[in-house]
Amino acid sequence: MLDPSVFAARRQAYMEALGPGAVAIVRSLPERVRNGDSHYLFRQHSDVAYLTGFPEPETTVVLRPGADGERVVMFVRPRDPELETWDGRRAGIEGARERYGADAAYPAAELDQRLGDLIANCEELHYALGLDPDMDLRVAAALARLRKSEKRGKRPPRAVVDPRAALHELRLHKSVEEVAILRKAAAITSEAHVAAMRAGRPGTFEYELEALVDFTFRKHGGAGPGYTTIVGAGENATILHYVENRCALAAGDLVLIDAGCEYHHYTADVTRTWPASGRFTPAQRELYDLVLEAQEAAVAAVRPGVTLDDLHQQVIRRLTEGMVALGLLEGPVDARIEDLGYKKFYMHGTSHWLGMDVHDVGAYTRGGKPRPLEPGMVITVEPGLYVAVDAPGVPERLRGLGVRIEDDVLVTAGGHENLTAACPKRVADLEAICGA
Repeated sequence: MLDPSVFAARRQAYMEALGPGAVAIVRSLPERVRNGDSHYLFRQHSDVAYLTGFPEPETTVVLRPGADGERVVMFVRPRDPELETWDGRRAGIEGARERYGADAAYPAAELDQRLGDLIANCEELHYALGLDPDMDLRVAAALARLRKSEKRGKRPPRAVVDPRAALHELRLHKSVEEVAILRKAAAITSEAHVAAMRAGRPGTFEYELEALVDFTFRKHGGAGPGYTTIVGAGENATILHYVENRCALAAGDLVLIDAGCEYHHYTADVTRTWPASGRFTPAQRELYDLVLEAQEAAVAAVRPGVTLDDLHQQVIRRLTEGMVALGLLEGPVDARIEDLGYKKFYMHGTSHWLGMDVHDVGAYTRGGKPRPLEPGMVITVEPGLYVAVDAPGVPERLRGLGVRIEDDVLVTAGGHENLTAACPKRVADLEAICGA
């Protein structure tokens, strides 16, 4: 866990961004039932984790920059020896104050009765509507009660503001501590991908590779996958979010694995594609070389001032040129870009923000235009080509082939750092590992 001073600095930066007339509410999402009375493993909402590091459910954080006292208020589950015997230890009210930076802490059950007083007479309420319907109702009820008490000197905030306006801008720019965690997540992820390459042979099942990847994450201290691991062999690699992972690898298959380790609430996001039989076929090599060339050129182009749209347009042009040359599309290239013909085989974006969430927070535009990259931002670069087995009018040799190559890239003052450069992607390196 990060030092408490890191979380204190984040809260201070957020409250400075809010200003003295605002108040913010950040809440953990509810636990979800998997089946019967069994729940999915709880993972703290990233905003709560970012501001406090507090790991437990039923947590609400209220930040009040303009308050004379109790600027950081937390509502948490109280200590309960009987329940802790069943479900695990709790930090409790005392722990929220002593270890997680709360000026004041109260039982979660007291949220409704105290919330109105905490947000009264502020100009703005920063709160993410639509994530948790139950919490939306509780906030709405507090606002309604305040409207009825205006004559007694307590009024509701004048506006409700999306937290993307301030909090998510802070999360978009990674600190030195965050980059160090992401480097660790990237290193673990790279090792997991290599382990899968070494183990993946014809007859191995996709779920065996998924288990090996996830085991490697946990073996090195990760929380597990930051998103559902994708292992697609053969034509399954042409399905972008294939997560069934139930088929056996066959001789001659390409295997696409999209997997990232979550480490201390930050996740890597890496995709590699490699030959199950140890060597690429000539047709596989044609497609792979095209995607690799486009991917490496896009990574090389990452620097401050460039936009994600710039990278995407660069990739589209190179892939479209290649698709015309391979016979997947008929030229001219400019026409296929103009009419979006390339989307038959490249239908997703090239990049997204990366951090605590695999598709991390932060606005992609400013003033209606793509925003320039800045030092401290972390992005993915992930071009791909996907030729369905039943795609009409395409060369037979390319049917059922899917290739994606994805790295995690930090924008630096002088250009960029590829955080996942240690994960092999050159053909010679892949064949050396897979053919060993």
